Amino acid sequence: MTSQVSSPAEQADETVVGEQRKPAGAKDVRRLDRVIIRFAGDSGDGMQLTGDRFTSETASFGNDLSTLPNFPAEIRAPAGTLPGVSSFQLHFADHDILTPGDAPNVLVAMNPAALKANIGDVPRGAEVIVNTDEFTKRAMQKVGYETSPLEDGSLDGFQVHPVPLTTLTVEALKDFELSRKDAGRSKNMFALGLLSWMYHRPTEGTERFLRQKFAKKPDIAEANIAAFRAGWNFGETTEDFAVSYEVAPATTAFPTGTYRNISGNLALSYGLIAASRQADLPLYLGSYPITPASDILHELSKHKNFGVRTFQAEDEIAGIGAALGAAFGGSLAVTTTSGPGVALKSETIGLAVSLELPLLIVDIQRGGPSTGLPTKTEQADLLQAMYGRNGEAPVPVVAPRTPADCFEASLEAARIALTYRTPVFLLSDGYLANGSEPWRIPEPDELPDLRVQFASGPNHTLEDGTDVFWPYLRDPATLARPWAVPGTPGLEHRIGGIEKQDGTGNISYDPANHDFMVRTRQAKVDGIEVPDLEVDDASGDARVLVLGWGSTYGPITAAVRRLRAAGQSIAQAHLRHLNPFPRNLGEVLKRYDKVVVPEMNLGQLATLIRAKYLVDAVSYNQVNGMPFKAEQLATALKEAIDG
Repeated sequence: MTSQVSSPAEQADETVVGEQRKPAGAKDVRRLDRVIIRFAGDSGDGMQLTGDRFTSETASFGNDLSTLPNFPAEIRAPAGTLPGVSSFQLHFADHDILTPGDAPNVLVAMNPAALKANIGDVPRGAEVIVNTDEFTKRAMQKVGYETSPLEDGSLDGFQVHPVPLTTLTVEALKDFELSRKDAGRSKNMFALGLLSWMYHRPTEGTERFLRQKFAKKPDIAEANIAAFRAGWNFGETTEDFAVSYEVAPATTAFPTGTYRNISGNLALSYGLIAASRQADLPLYLGSYPITPASDILHELSKHKNFGVRTFQAEDEIAGIGAALGAAFGGSLAVTTTSGPGVALKSETIGLAVSLELPLLIVDIQRGGPSTGLPTKTEQADLLQAMYGRNGEAPVPVVAPRTPADCFEASLEAARIALTYRTPVFLLSDGYLANGSEPWRIPEPDELPDLRVQFASGPNHTLEDGTDVFWPYLRDPATLARPWAVPGTPGLEHRIGGIEKQDGTGNISYDPANHDFMVRTRQAKVDGIEVPDLEVDDASGDARVLVLGWGSTYGPITAAVRRLRAAGQSIAQAHLRHLNPFPRNLGEVLKRYDKVVVPEMNLGQLATLIRAKYLVDAVSYNQVNGMPFKAEQLATALKEAIDG
């Protein structure tokens, strides 16, 4: 869903008295600058759909937003159990925000398991909406409640709204020919309607979505719409909800343009398509489904009209093998996976290094090792991307920092791969992949020119005057070898993993040649042109630098803002290029007395920083499958400042 955002001067004025206003015939309306809502329920309760619809309407309204979907690894976990709880958190505001929020202002709990799994994150005084129909003795015992939390006083510190969501939904759908069980499945739409009333969200988009989603089952569509409207009307008429809330559009947070809500995997998919169009090359994806990367395969398969070809292989090795073959054939080649798949692809990545062909390896990192936490986020594949191959096999590494930034990072990874004829790692993670935020749709003339020149004829003259094609004769500026499309007359050359002779590309076992080729491939990666690292040091007198990479950008930036608002001086820098590092990184690090590196691993970037620059970087870590909280980081950084 897209929306036009104009400059503040173009926005209509609205008169607000204090923090509340009360239109004629309506309940009190309270103005807020931001809200954090978490929908939680069983994995079959439709919490992801509910959160996604609320997010879409919030994006169309013009709020800045950030989301955190959180779901179990099991396709269908045991109903009513703690491992089966699925949640969706949305933070939206009338100003620029960076994270899904530390703690929800509103928790919607569809059953006892959802309440127990999430209530620890909810601050005192927050609103808790519970589906009382699910608080049966058996359901409560299943999660360890000996007495009902709705009656034993344990929720006295919260604003609790007991709502029989299932009963109300069934009653609203009594005119439809549905069983009680089938009617009860629409309770998530009732909850969505109630929250849409509470926060003045648009409704037309959701009704349109439901009619499209259930186009072949119009009765089901109308039943869901009826439940949605019933939830809205319940909020309007019940005495339990005396106040509704407004969060104005974030018109000052965005430059003028056309915006849409976008997830990281969707932005990455669009970035790959844009890169192929800017390179004037067909896009080929060779992939094997794996959480949380599969959405990229699903999305790209829809875009054959843009010259996209997707191949779902029988395994990870076949996926990257097909992609590398497509690169040899002249396509912009991509393979998508997560950490376990990278392990299987490692030999073929080494082959791509040896062949010196452009190939994008998209790693949507998740908790490990092995199968680990398939639906949780982590940043623990950095060293695997850097060194997880046999022999000296250097590969550039690029990491996006926000869901929307996955678009730009895809273009940058493609630029490096095509310019320098090398495989490139694009390191996203589950937090970015599934999270979403507003994204300004770029104009075509804002995109980089990625066109390449294929080899078209001989490039070397022998001593006897014969013109020949040498596949490893390099560009003196980039050290990239020619890209020769198979079938081009006169450009026949050897291909394979055995070491090549410099220039000719013939098989070579010569020790001196191998040493030269290894050093040349490393020099090619070391010489990649990347922008200098930008440092945000507002005061200019900070002694502590917080250095991040990837998805830690949001929590780090939010924490830095909190510290500066409290009068603290702290500098911030964020790395997009992890191999090679920006050329000024060493100089930047030496400016500060202390460097703190927050990571969702056990200190992988900090290890690289210490090894390369001999800087005693302070590692701050967590590996619990969840992103950092801003308050948590602010506390740790304050301790670093205080020394």
